[in-house]
Amino acid sequence: MKVLVSDPLSEVGIKIFKETPDIDVEVKTGLSPDELKEIIGEYDALVIRSATRVTEDIIKAAKKLVVVGRAGIGLDNVDIPAASRHGIVVMNTPEGNTITTAEHTISMIMSLSRNIPQGTASLKRGEWIKKQLKGRELFNKTLGLIGIGHIGRIVADRARGLKMKVIVYDPYIKPEAVEKMDFETVSFDELLRRSDYITIHTPRTKETTGMINKEVFSKMKKGAMLINCARGGIVNEEDLYDALKSGQLGGAALDVFLTEPPGKNKLMELTNFICTPHLGASTIEAQDNVAIDVAEQIVDYLLSGTVKNAVNVPSISSELMNILRPYAGLMEKMGLMQAQLAESAILEVHVSYSGTICDYDVSPITTAMLKGLLTPILKHDVNFVNAPFIASNRGIKVVESKSSTSEHFTSLIALTVKTLEGENIISGTIFGNNMPRIVRINDFYLEAIPEGHILFIHNQDRPGIIGQIGTTLGKHGVNISRMQVGEEKDKKWNVILLTTSTVVGDDVLAELKNLESVFSAKNIELE
Repeated sequence: MKVLVSDPLSEVGIKIFKETPDIDVEVKTGLSPDELKEIIGEYDALVIRSATRVTEDIIKAAKKLVVVGRAGIGLDNVDIPAASRHGIVVMNTPEGNTITTAEHTISMIMSLSRNIPQGTASLKRGEWIKKQLKGRELFNKTLGLIGIGHIGRIVADRARGLKMKVIVYDPYIKPEAVEKMDFETVSFDELLRRSDYITIHTPRTKETTGMINKEVFSKMKKGAMLINCARGGIVNEEDLYDALKSGQLGGAALDVFLTEPPGKNKLMELTNFICTPHLGASTIEAQDNVAIDVAEQIVDYLLSGTVKNAVNVPSISSELMNILRPYAGLMEKMGLMQAQLAESAILEVHVSYSGTICDYDVSPITTAMLKGLLTPILKHDVNFVNAPFIASNRGIKVVESKSSTSEHFTSLIALTVKTLEGENIISGTIFGNNMPRIVRINDFYLEAIPEGHILFIHNQDRPGIIGQIGTTLGKHGVNISRMQVGEEKDKKWNVILLTTSTVVGDDVLAELKNLESVFSAKNIELE
């Protein structure tokens, strides 16, 4: 079997491939998309970092490819849906560079506080401007963490060693779980108000893009400092410039930018701004770790079918996978839907299995559900291996129950998710051999295909309302490809699930919500 390494990889990873019988590895870096497309058909596995873009065109040309391995966490450069459609496993290595990234964050805090880059640059210019570079101590200062995942926890631990006070904001984890880690959990506004330093530890998602903006800066303690070694685009760079220029912020340090390289950027003109070229994971140790991890994972998959740290398939044996694959896919979509219906932190998940599915080990199906449930929050940081661990760390209680009989279906799975605000129930089943269906959402019964861009509408059941909804969408050029309606006859309420050709924009959602008989309208993304 042939493995292509298309981005620079530490030699320890290459060595694992070379020393494994039946594996032939070739290193060809710096390939253009056309060059990669031309040769990818020869290979069974592809090892990448951030430079290679695995697009649908590349995937279509990869006739033999069965696995793509990313030496690192982020998978923005891989078309995961296309890979899944073509039966290609996509893996990452989520643990290899956590310490390195956390240490870089601490380095940025120290450098920002003591003007180390500015001092170095001034000395190299032949200057001695000691009085102009007066810094500040970290002792007894308050560090606010936005996100308390693996990297955030390491940063918090190191900050405590520096005798800093640590407070945490993470809306996707129960306060009790944070308190068990012995950290103080606070609201977002309180974190902004109290923190002398704020560090960001969250993936870039639709919700987090641009979340640190003008409004947020205005709420921060005057003179506070901001550090982002997570993902570019979370901080609005224009607003950051204004906050630094005005003195609202005392300083900022970025390792990541919306556009990389950032090119001409007016932030570079400011003396209270420091930056590095995305060095968070760039240490010898981290690059060795992720190289070893990705090589071992790919070898295990190619030689024994073992799946580890995959983001698009459960980690189960190939024999059982053939039986459980349809249910795992269904449950991942049900988890995705539940996460997007939840209005607050998830406290508990109850999965009720009934019918013939109970004859099998259902734990991989539950794992698939957790992966779906956590994906909108953590994006590529969650996979079928670490989803249960992450759920446990976030204080999400997971309960399974089984019943050998199912009244109306051969097999039925009911997923109840409890949040701080209430609970939602979704039930699903498989029609035939591989036709997943959602058959219940709370008190509404229907038959919905869980895929694509779904517009979820809750409305009063009265004549003409469906027509008004269709007219509104048509006016904005939104095509409806499928519609399912569930009715609660006693209350004369409906839920409508519309599968649309594109994601419905916020302005269209607002217009739908203004319709007289529409109670709510929101996007559910199951792509």
